This record gives sequence, structure tokens and C-alpha cells, in this order.
Amino acid sequence: MSNVLFVCIGNSGRSVMAERLFRRAAGGHHGARSAGAQPDPPVDPTVVEALREVGVEAADHVPRKLDDDALEWADVVVAACDGACPVVPGKRYANWGLPDPKYQPIERVREIRDEISRRVDDLVAELG
Repeated sequence: MSNVLFVCIGNSGRSVMAERLFRRAAGGHHGARSAGAQPDPPVDPTVVEALREVGVEAADHVPRKLDDDALEWADVVVAACDGACPVVPGKRYANWGLPDPKYQPIERVREIRDEISRRVDDLVAELG
């Protein structure tokens, strides 16, 4: 079992989608959390809507600040955007560099969601 931490600036869009989609894809075989360098409550309502369309609920998500405990917990750290993650030796890192869904129309948020879903599926497959 691997613990995966998804990080973005606000923890209200990209990292939330990644965390929730990863949990579904992993089926309990891996742990998932998300955090933000500068948490920006609440979760973007368009993100919540886009996730609901694929049967994933995120309205209950509370943006969390990235801290040492979250980094220590993680085996894999995924930066959903550029510049949000400090590098900690001994961790596996991935930088997805995704666009910010905030203030985007639902059509664009769906595209971002679907890209995250593809990357999540690849990550789950890699982790086994």
C-alpha cells in the first residue's frame, strides 16, 4: 500500500479532484490525501459539480494546509500545479502541471477532470 499526497496552491480544485478520483480508482488499496500551499476555502463549486457528474462527491472537502505531517505520511507526492511542493528526500515525486479550474466554465473543468482521471488511472496501475 502506498500513500499518495496531491498538492496544489489552494487545495480547492486540482488536488481535490485528484484525491477523490484516486480514492475511487484505488479501491482502498492505497491511501490518498490532498493539501495546499495556501488553502483557499471552499472547494470550487464547479469542481464539485464536475465530480458529481462522474459519481464522486467532494462537497464535504475542507481545504488543508500542506505541512510536515502530510509530507511525512506520503510515499508519493503529486504536484497538481507548478511550484506548490517542497522537495523532501526519500519521496517519489510527480509534477502534473495542470491548469487551474478556478473560474473556468464547466466544459473546461470537465476537460481538466478527465485529464486528472487518466493520470490517476496510470498512477494506480504503476503502484499496483
